[in-house]
Parts: sequence; C-alpha cells; structure tokens
Amino acid sequence: MVKNKNNKAIWNSRIKTKTSALYKRYGGSIKIDKKLFKEDIFGSIAHVEMLFKQKIISFKIKNKIIYGLNKIEKEILNNKFEFNQEFEDIHMNIEKRLTQLIGDDAGYIHTARSRNDQVITDLKMWMKSATQNIDLNLKKLIKTNLKIAEKNIKTIMPGFTHLKNAQALSLGHYLMSYVEMFTRDRKRFLNNLESLNENPLGVCALTGTSFNIDRKLTTKKLGFKNPTNNSIDTVSDRDFVLDFLYSCSVCAMHISRIAEELIIWNSDGFNLINLSDKVVTGSSIMPQKKNPDMLEFLRGKTGVMFGNLFSMLTVLKGLPLSYYKDLQEDKEIIFKTNDTLENCLKILDEILNNFSPNKKKMLELASIGYITATDLADYIVKNHSKSFREAYQKTAAIINMAEKRKKKLDELTLYDLKKIEPNLTEDVLKVFDLKNSVNSKKSYGGTAFDNIKKMIIKYKKQLI
Repeated sequence: MVKNKNNKAIWNSRIKTKTSALYKRYGGSIKIDKKLFKEDIFGSIAHVEMLFKQKIISFKIKNKIIYGLNKIEKEILNNKFEFNQEFEDIHMNIEKRLTQLIGDDAGYIHTARSRNDQVITDLKMWMKSATQNIDLNLKKLIKTNLKIAEKNIKTIMPGFTHLKNAQALSLGHYLMSYVEMFTRDRKRFLNNLESLNENPLGVCALTGTSFNIDRKLTTKKLGFKNPTNNSIDTVSDRDFVLDFLYSCSVCAMHISRIAEELIIWNSDGFNLINLSDKVVTGSSIMPQKKNPDMLEFLRGKTGVMFGNLFSMLTVLKGLPLSYYKDLQEDKEIIFKTNDTLENCLKILDEILNNFSPNKKKMLELASIGYITATDLADYIVKNHSKSFREAYQKTAAIINMAEKRKKKLDELTLYDLKKIEPNLTEDVLKVFDLKNSVNSKKSYGGTAFDNIKKMIIKYKKQLI
C-alpha cells in the first residue's frame, strides 16, 4: 500500500491547533465519498485541460497533473491506494497523493474551483450513471412482466376493490398494470437525468471566479448539457438529490404493492399463486412452512427508502444559502437508497421468474361473489332501453334473489330472471360466462384479450 507522507490537513497554515480526534472521527467523509473517485478524477482532468486551454496553467503542468491522476486511478482500482481519514474527503486524498507523485505542481489543480462545486459535479456525474443503471433494471423487470402477461392473457381471475371480488379480468391485464407503473418510474428517472444535466464546475465556493475559465468547455468534456446559471444556487442546490430520492421512493412503493399482492395471493386463504422453493424460506419451529420472506423484504425496504427521502428533506428545510456541512449527509443517503433500490429491482425480477399462477383456483374464486353483476346491468341497459340506475336496481334484485336461494348467477334459470325483468330473453345467460365477461371489456385500456395483446406489442416495441 502507498503511504501518504504529508499528514497535515490543507488548512493547516490557518488552523494552528491540532484537530480533535472526535472531529477526525465524525467530520470526515472519506468512508462514504471514496465511491466518487472515478468521477473526481475525470472531473479534475477536464478541469486542468480547460485551465491549459485558457492559458491559466502551462502545458507541462497540465500533463504532469493528468499523468498523476491516471496513476492514482490505477492505484485505487488495484487496491494500492491508502485512503487517509486525516484528509477528510476523496478530493483531498487524491490531491495529497498527487502532490506525492508530481510535487508542488499538484497545487495548480485547485485553481478556479472549490470543493463546493467539485463535490456537486462528482455527485451529479455519479447520479447520471446510477440512474441509467436503474433504468436498465427497470427495463429488465418490465420485460419479465410482459413475458408472464403474454402467457396469461386468457387466465381468468377476480379483480378486487376493497379486497372483495369486483369484476372478472385477465391475469395478463393485472400484470400489465404494473408495466404501466414501472414505465412511469422509468419516465421519472429519465426526467431527472434531464433536470440534473447542468454542470456545476467553475462556480467555485459560491461566487464564481476571477480567472478567465471556460465553463462551456468543461460542460462539454464532462457530458453535461449546459453550465449552471447562478453560483450561489449551484453550491446549495440539492433538488436533484430530492428528485432522485423521490423517484426511488415511488418506484419502491410500486415494488411494495406488487409484493403485497403476491404475499396475499400466496397465502393459504387465497392460494392463487405458487412460489418456487428458490424464493421462499422455512420456519425454525414449524416444518411445514414455506414463507414469502423475499417479498416481505421488499415491502420492508420501502419504508427505509421513504425515510431516506424525508431525512434529506429535513436536512434541507432550514438551510440558508449557500454551502453548509449539513449537505455532506446527501451522499450516504443517496448511495444507500440507490443500492437498496437496485437490490429490490433484482429481487422482484427473480421472484417473478419463480412464481406460477394457480389457474384453477383463480377461476374458482372468480366464480364467487356475483362477479358478473355489472355485466348483467350493462346488458339490460343495452338491450332493454333502461337507464343504468334502473338496470342497477333490477340487477340488485336478481342478486338478492340468488343470495336468498344460495345460488350463483349462472345457476339461475331464465324463468328466475324473468320474475325480476320480464323482457329478458335466453341471450342474457351469456353475460354470466366469465370469459365473455372479460373479453367484452373492449374499451381502450380494458381487459379484453385483444387489448392486452396490443398493449404487450406496444411495450415490447418501446423496449427495443
């Protein structure tokens, strides 16, 4: 391991007494922000190239600095770099090592910048990469949903409101509702990429600089769209952090919702799906148990991500302009949230690839609870010139009769139905067929089989 020889903080010429051990322990951020080493080095190289172009540093100094930075990156990648708590953060650890490698010329690297703009630049670059990775995981999850939905277009199940049987629908249609949710998540993250795509580098501590720098050049080199417009706002802005955390929270909420559905469907009371042994655990005392622990893990982690969002909101709520130590909390919150969401997306995808619907049980449950009642009311409106409210009353009377006789709607005879609505004909009996019920919902976005097929094709094309 390479040893840092100069163990003095950068501000040692101003601060005369030794920093307390307690501050060294808690004031530094190197344990957290060392994750930004690639972005920090990449940003520093772009910065010194700009300084040379603007004739602020010489060609020789520029090349020495870039040589040293490339060497440091290799050391870190090969686990030959010693991160030193004495130097507080990733920026100063790299600068101190650079000084060891090339001497005092390393001091030119910090011309016309501050750690205030440096850290936001690093963080934004890291978040762009992390967001793109989340998008890849979301695309994979959507593809899995589409694959299962396509196999279950004609799998009939009950749709629920208030967790009570409401109307019959396709399991494929049910799964496509989560395709919609995860597609909105993708849009949120991609919108975030657009809004954070402004380059902070060059605003320095909070006022900009008197050096003749070219922020448009560093913007281009670092892959940003535009430089930020206001130096004060730039160093104090963490809206892009909130946007990321909010998007993670909403995505986690969607994951939690489908996890809860699968937990309920897997329960002995419903028994609508089977989970593979790959994604369940056992009990330490009850030999028969197969528990949906991974789904419960997903549900629990959602609360953690909500908490991270509110932690950051709370950090920001009372901060005047511009930079304060409080803002250092952002990186740990972001990194933990990102890692948690990434794990949750992968786990959910694994679970979806290891469950199977109990089609027979789904059909049986869909036959309970007078689930075609709305179909009957609609039929009366369309075929007997009655208002929906009048048809509703007629249908309710028929259901009451069936309930009293302890019969399902499809067990009633035409003679029984005519007692409530004399004008009904034999044709009415078709509305009680569950497949007909599902396939009759042809309105755009409805559960008819052709609708589902078209939506699956639509989303497959979007994912190409």
